[in-house]
This record gives sequence, C-alpha cells and structure tokens, in this order.
Amino acid sequence: MFTLRQLVNRRLLTAFIMGVASGLPLLITITLMQARAKDASVSLESIGLMSLVGLPYTLKFVWAPLFDRYALPFLGRRRGWIVTTQVLLMLAIWGMGLTDPAQGSFGLWTFVGVGFLVTFFSASQDIVIDAYRREDLTTAELGLGSSYYIYGYRLGMLAVSGGGLILADILPWSLVFFIMGACLIPAIIATLFIPEPVVTEAPPRSLRESVVEPFKEYFNRDQAWLMLCFILLYKVGDNLAAALTTPFYLDLGFTKTEVGAIVKLFGFWATLLGGFVGGVVLLKIGINRALWLFGLLQMASTAGFALLASRGHDLVLLGGVISFENLASGMGTAAFVAFMASLANKRFTATQYALLTSLMGVPRVLLSSVTGFLASSMGWFWFFTFCTIIAVPGMLMLARFAPWRQERDNTSGLAKASSDVVV
Repeated sequence: MFTLRQLVNRRLLTAFIMGVASGLPLLITITLMQARAKDASVSLESIGLMSLVGLPYTLKFVWAPLFDRYALPFLGRRRGWIVTTQVLLMLAIWGMGLTDPAQGSFGLWTFVGVGFLVTFFSASQDIVIDAYRREDLTTAELGLGSSYYIYGYRLGMLAVSGGGLILADILPWSLVFFIMGACLIPAIIATLFIPEPVVTEAPPRSLRESVVEPFKEYFNRDQAWLMLCFILLYKVGDNLAAALTTPFYLDLGFTKTEVGAIVKLFGFWATLLGGFVGGVVLLKIGINRALWLFGLLQMASTAGFALLASRGHDLVLLGGVISFENLASGMGTAAFVAFMASLANKRFTATQYALLTSLMGVPRVLLSSVTGFLASSMGWFWFFTFCTIIAVPGMLMLARFAPWRQERDNTSGLAKASSDVVV
C-alpha cells in the first residue's frame, strides 16, 4: 500500500513543474503558430511545412553531449543549464510576438526564424530537464514520476491551446505571446530552489568521452537498432494526427474561442484524470501492459478525429474527441517516457535520453511536415483514418520489446516491482 508521502513528494512535484515548462513551448510553435499563420492567410501547405521549425526536437542528441560534459559556474551541472535555457526560451517567445507573418515574405520568414529559436531553446531545456528527472527520481519512482511529468506537460500544452487561443480572440498577438512567455517564470523560480541531483556515476571527463561513449554503450546492446525503430513508430499515428488539429477545427467552422473553451474545459479535466489514471495503472500493471493498453487507446482517439470530420461542426462531439485525445495521449506518453527513461545509462543521461526522445519527435516534426499536403489531397476524414492505420506497426513491435506477460530487464525492475503493489 502506498503512503501519501510516496505519492506526493518533492521529487514528484519537481517533475510536474518541469513538465509544465516543457509542454508550454511545444504548442506555441504548433497551435499558436498555426493560428497566427491562419489569421495571416498563409496557405495550408505552408502551415504544414512550418512543423519543420521543430527540427531541434529531433536533432537535440547532437548537442546533448555538451550538457553531460560541461557545467556552468552557477547552480550546479543540471540546474545552471535549466535556468539558462528557460530564460532564453522566454525571451524567444516574446520575440515571436514582435513578428508578423502577414507582412510579406520577410515577415513570414522572420516569424518562422524566431519560431525556430523557440524550438531550439525548448529542445535544449528538455535535454537538461530529462537528465535532471532521470537522476533525481529513484528507480521505483520512474513510472509515477513520468506520469507527473506528462501531467504537467499536458497542462502546459493546455495553457497554450486553451488559454492562448481564447486570448487571441480578444488581445493582439504580441500580448498573447508575451503572456505565454511569462508563464515560464514560476518554473524559473522553482529551479532556483530545487536541489542538484546526487549522481554516483562519474560524468564524462572529456568532450570525446561525452560524445562517443554514450552511443557506443547504447549500440553495443542487443537489438539496439530495432529498439530505435520501435521508439520511432510507437506514437507515429498519434503525432501525425495532432500536427494539423488547429486548422482542422477552424476548417470545420469552429471559432478560436470555441476551440479554446472546449480544450480548456474538457481537455483540462481529461488531463487531470489521465495523469492520475496513468500513474495508478503504471503502478498496478507495469510499463509493458500499460504500453499495450494506452497504445490502443491512442489509436481509438485518432479515429475520433475521423468521426468528427464526417460529422462537421458539432460542439458536443468536439468536446468528446478533445477529452478522449487528452486522456489517451497523456497516458500513452507517460508509459512511453517511463520506458525510455529506464533505458538511459545515468553516466550519459542527457545524451542517451536525448537520442531516444529525438526519435520520438521525428513523426511530430519531419513526417508532420507533409501532413498539409496529405490532408489537402485526401480530405480530413481519410487523413485521420490513415493516421489510425499507420499506428499498427508500432503496436505489433510491442510483442518483441514489451511482451504482455513479461517485464523486460531494461526497466530496472520498476514494472516488476510495481505490478505487485496495491494502491
């Protein structure tokens, strides 16, 4: 039986706060960027291509070794970098509000360029936050800690996709982006007070060691390449479907206020429920079975968008689709993040975890860049049907890497221990 102290403690609350800081900028360069471009009459194909500003999320493993090797002269190896990236990220978001994609090609390219800076600093923040969380949480807390992190992550996303869109209907875009950037201030303050994690493994002593050894250690493992393929495919359908939801809602005739209100009212409570249920289910059935269950729910939530496309403007159905998507995607990501965290060697936490999460972001960035063309040629119904079907290969690979009846050793005993716990 778990005590309140085990379910709510400083490490878990830190994971939650850092999740909010990580989730907030993601939808600034997806939801708000798409809505701003739509207001400026940018074409759907160009809006789809804008997802390429998220390239830093898929390439962050390239500069992640710098965070393993070097420490800034203040706040410690992890916290110093976290505060620095958070401040730069806030400034970049404010800068995005000063650009206008409606002012010809120069205005559009400037808007996209500043958006790229937002994703670069956001990806850098994620590298160090992921490393901090892996080093701060105990092995037994990985599953629940990942759930808290995703819980905060989804709330950060909701602050943008819900509150940001509502504000955009009543305030100028420059002020909307300023408010969104200021939402990072609580996380900056929290970082100043949390302790630096204690790591017994010695950090890399040279840049070469921090670059070469993490990849060498990982790729010497059995089926390392096939594992990367699984990570690439597990959430591909869910990510492709989410790439164009904002223009999809607007094309169906929903106003920004309607979308924002539904996201805020229904999505918020679905996220609360998803964060709690996801954590409890992870503890009770283990990571492997959670990956199966949550993966199937993700596919069902994607199919919900196809149903909405066939029905058109229906506020009740919109609320159901958004609620189910927040619930299913949040739980699926929590299990997946816990799975990947268990694979990272603590000596190279930043680099190895960045490699794994970079692949997780490929569908959202590189593959999503063509979603505008797919949606234009296929229509919304068949586009979301395609996104549902393309999730099948990743689900089939679960039989190899997360068999239903057996917890793998790479979870460090987490799921095996948690499956016997009654909450």
